[in-house]
Amino acid sequence: MSSEAHQLTLSNERQELICSVIGLVVKVGIVAVAGTSLCRLAGAYQQRMERQGELSAVLELESAKLAKARTRFDLLFMVEGEQRLIREQSQWIAPNRLRIVWRSNKPFPTVETAAAAGASGTSRP
Repeated sequence: MSSEAHQLTLSNERQELICSVIGLVVKVGIVAVAGTSLCRLAGAYQQRMERQGELSAVLELESAKLAKARTRFDLLFMVEGEQRLIREQSQWIAPNRLRIVWRSNKPFPTVETAAAAGASGTSRP
């Protein structure tokens, strides 16, 4: 009987060893999946932080533009705002001057008219 008992204990120890190896493989697999997931999450988090930084920089620029536009708007609608606007505009005609407007009968050139001119065989020197 001792040989049968010895074989049973070896069989039990072998089963325990196999179960331990399977448990170890499962644990290693879970750790590997968790590690991979953490690496991917860290990459996604870094991308989101970069995008958030870009968006906050754009927001700051646009906020500065808005503040400048509000100040300008307020200045224009204050007392003597019209005179301030006139002084800022360089294209206003000075007193006792005539404005000359050049008119052309030809329409503005487009891609189609340029292609048609090139296809008709006329070339410019």
